[in-house]
Amino acid sequence: MFAPFELDSEMIGPPEHTWMINFRVADLDAIVEQLRGAGEEVEVDPERYPNGRFAELRDPEGNGIQLWQPMGPP
Repeated sequence: MFAPFELDSEMIGPPEHTWMINFRVADLDAIVEQLRGAGEEVEVDPERYPNGRFAELRDPEGNGIQLWQPMGPP
């Protein structure tokens, strides 16, 4: 699904960045470990939300990449 944000959304970052992408992942901890092992800086949100867990990183041009692990069934 592609969903637009408002032009002034803080979610995307500074105004020179006009897009971000969100990837759904099966195991957030494993992908974060793999990315950090490859030298990438990844910020994991410590909060667990009703819809899942999140982490963020930036591409080489500074655009946002968000990783999302959905919560399993209760």
